[in-house]
Amino acid sequence: MGESYEHRIKRLKIRSWRRGIKEMDMILGPFSDTELVKLTTEQLDLYESLLAENDQDLYMWMSGRVEMPPEHAEIGLVIRKFIKLA
Repeated sequence: MGESYEHRIKRLKIRSWRRGIKEMDMILGPFSDTELVKLTTEQLDLYESLLAENDQDLYMWMSGRVEMPPEHAEIGLVIRKFIKLA
């Protein structure tokens, strides 16, 4: 039996708030608190893949200093839109 939806969301929230650098905690934590439940299963897969990346790279991508890799572009755009609204 696989992981339940509720457990997955809880696990991803914890991973979002407990990053390696505080800047990513402050970006991904609030995003995960409000937006994860709005994502499709496919988007959750993309988000989980993004969480496996290095925090310094993530920060550069989210800040727009470096172009986001194509495999993370879709979910990265969702997060960047949230940052601008928050």
